[in-house]
Amino acid sequence: MQATAFTFDPATRAGSVLLDDGTPVPFDAAAFDAGGLRLLRPGQRVRIRTEGEGGARRVVFVTLQTFPDPADH
Repeated sequence: MQATAFTFDPATRAGSVLLDDGTPVPFDAAAFDAGGLRLLRPGQRVRIRTEGEGGARRVVFVTLQTFPDPADH
């Protein structure tokens, strides 16, 4: 799934993304570390994996969107 980086705190490595419908979804340091990133800037397109539903939804993996994801077509 794709999203847009919304917030990121380099000290905690946590932040949030915006889904394409505008819904913010948080991520923690574990999700950031799983993607192998060093830094994330608000506005960057990212690829994510989520768990949970509704208000309990959270990002468990975040990395930069570099190539089209076949699952998005």
